[in-house]
Amino acid sequence: MSINRVNITGNLTRDPELRATAGGTQVLSFGVAVNDRRRNPQTGEWEDYPNFVDCTMFGTRAEAVSRFLAKGNKVAIEGKLRYSSWERDGQRRSKLEVIVDEIEFMSSRGGQSGYDQGGYAPAAPAPAARPAAPVATPPAVDVYDEDIPF
Repeated sequence: MSINRVNITGNLTRDPELRATAGGTQVLSFGVAVNDRRRNPQTGEWEDYPNFVDCTMFGTRAEAVSRFLAKGNKVAIEGKLRYSSWERDGQRRSKLEVIVDEIEFMSSRGGQSGYDQGGYAPAAPAPAARPAAPVATPPAVDVYDEDIPF
């Protein structure tokens, strides 16, 4: 068994690029810089070494997310690795990228209301609480041991 899951947090290295396939599927591409901290053997000081990760997101969410991303934004990403190889001008090329399943915005949107420290705050106050109505109990769900992945 193998597990292909990736979680990274970092800053966008460039503005995202939104394009569409011939079939109409939206494709969003962007880069994320993730720092690795290591001790410099000569000076003994801790230094940040950046890793640059290409990320790709597909579908209608890609189009929606593209409106909120810009170079420098801090994001948290969950996805899977995908290896691609091709030939260009007689040279073999390859790349490892993250196919994004989930993305969380971790920086504010430049002073626009509603965002603060990466979380969303409703613009209007919450309505007054109403008396609680009885809640119906959901029907029992059968759980099969074969469906549990561990």
